[in-house]
Amino acid sequence: MYLTGEKKTELFAKHGKAATDTGSAEGQIALFTFRINHLTEHLKDNRKDHSTRRSLIKLVGKRRSLLDYLIKKDITRYRAIIKELNLRK
Repeated sequence: MYLTGEKKTELFAKHGKAATDTGSAEGQIALFTFRINHLTEHLKDNRKDHSTRRSLIKLVGKRRSLLDYLIKKDITRYRAIIKELNLRK
């Protein structure tokens, strides 16, 4: 499995407030980004996998919603997470 419990706690510890803080927007955005990158690589090899493509589109929408929430709530947190995850060019 590509996403183990150790990897999740590592992502939340690095991007969230603590390793057990799974509800922070930054931690969830980092987790979604990790999953999006994995699904993107999967779809490069398996072009006809439409269920994975649908899941990818839903994940991108969830991440976008969280990023929009951060823009409204705290622009500095938004800029920090964008810079950490290299989401914008």
